[in-house]
Amino acid sequence: MKFGVSYNTGAYGVVDPDAMIAVARHAEACGFESFYMPEHIALYPGASLGAVAFPPDLPIADPLECLSFVAAATERILLGTGVLLLPYHQPVVLAKRLATIDLLSKGRMRLLTIGVGSLPGEAAAVGVDYATRGRRADETIDALRLLWAGDENGVSFAGELVSFTAACSFPKPTRPLPIHVGGSSPAAARRAGLRGDGYFPGGRLTAAERASQIELMRATARDAGRDPGALEVTRWGSIDMTPEDVARQAGDGVDRLVIGPASASPADQRDELSAFADRLALR
Repeated sequence: MKFGVSYNTGAYGVVDPDAMIAVARHAEACGFESFYMPEHIALYPGASLGAVAFPPDLPIADPLECLSFVAAATERILLGTGVLLLPYHQPVVLAKRLATIDLLSKGRMRLLTIGVGSLPGEAAAVGVDYATRGRRADETIDALRLLWAGDENGVSFAGELVSFTAACSFPKPTRPLPIHVGGSSPAAARRAGLRGDGYFPGGRLTAAERASQIELMRATARDAGRDPGALEVTRWGSIDMTPEDVARQAGDGVDRLVIGPASASPADQRDELSAFADRLALR
């Protein structure tokens, strides 16, 4: 089992660069594999998901900028997004940004996890038709991989929503970037099976729903001629998990658990990570 740390500036109520670096360095020292950042590009009054309301002044920092910052202050920890809202990014620009982070971090941009977004007002704020975001995500995944694989002759893409002609994207990442698919819907599970390198089911699913969607991901991969065993499964964990909890997740086919400190205090966050690492013998 691999373990990641999720650091959400919105949940902690402040963008504190010193605290972010301290937590990332401590996570690395404790033996955590990866450091994840979430994304919301724009909130608005009344934004909510089910019973969860998002205050419009929630300070959710840009994940890619933060991961670049973390990369400069760490040495080994892998970089991840949980999740990057893929339909809201222009793919040619995003290909360059991700390749640059991967190069500057010496190949650590390994856990790009994408989602399609669940707030209609956020899509409207960036000029994206909310109803098209799934199709736009599919085309963007294909376009990113094409751009990273292209040579000096350029590559062209002619989709319904994404298109470019003879585009050259350099520099390249150190090696092709894996793309994991996050989400709580059957569509996300099928997207992971068809196009993803892994699946990160949403935290609001029941155990039965999660198991069904993981199997849907695997069945979709098999039907597409892909190896379902090559696709990693990541899921949210909790800071108080026990070795028995982790063993149950491993028995269900989970490869990676991502946990987040519960406290807003940087000192307490580090203590929570230390206790987790000691309990699970990460170091």
